[in-house]
Amino acid sequence: MGALQSLPGQPEYIDLAEKTGFSLEQIGVLHKRFKQLSHNEETLRRDHFNEIPDLACNPIRAQIVEAFFDKRNFRQNDEGTVDEIGFEEFLVVMSHFRPPSLHMTEEQRENVRREKLRFLFNMHDTDNDGTITLEEYRHVVEELLSRSGALGKETAKSIADAAMLEVASISMGHMEPDEFYEGITFEHFLKLLSEFEIESRMNIRFLNMDATTLCK
Repeated sequence: MGALQSLPGQPEYIDLAEKTGFSLEQIGVLHKRFKQLSHNEETLRRDHFNEIPDLACNPIRAQIVEAFFDKRNFRQNDEGTVDEIGFEEFLVVMSHFRPPSLHMTEEQRENVRREKLRFLFNMHDTDNDGTITLEEYRHVVEELLSRSGALGKETAKSIADAAMLEVASISMGHMEPDEFYEGITFEHFLKLLSEFEIESRMNIRFLNMDATTLCK
């Protein structure tokens, strides 16, 4: 991409700003971080993420890293994974972590929320079969709660365990011994997380960057 910050008016960067919601200045900051992670190469690989200390101890590290190489997060109706990503793909994935603008309509805000939850769902639907397991759902809730900073890890885990039991009773109901529970669908996932303020709990501190600083 070259020296992005020295070329703020280039059409491709304006297109990226419109596509992701980031300003040209914010894109410049993210491009600098991209080049740091990739050691000034034009693409990022999975092994580049091994050098991020904050990510190493994250309980869903594998899902986070894989999200950057999941085609579902680049374009609608796409699937599969890639071995390397360029800056545009990196930026599109990063845009899922941006809090919504204060000037959005309710409809726009709901669309952003749905996109964020779809991204989160994809992270745990690793086989792309349209469902996640109860155990994966427990990890989602635990991660969201612990990342808010208001609860300790053990408290978050206890609430997540309770949430898993709740979804089991709601979604499974009465099952016969020979019945098999297929998992939580995305539409059900939306309902289950309807009370979560997802916008403030999806952050990118594992990239040594706070998403809130990219939204002013």
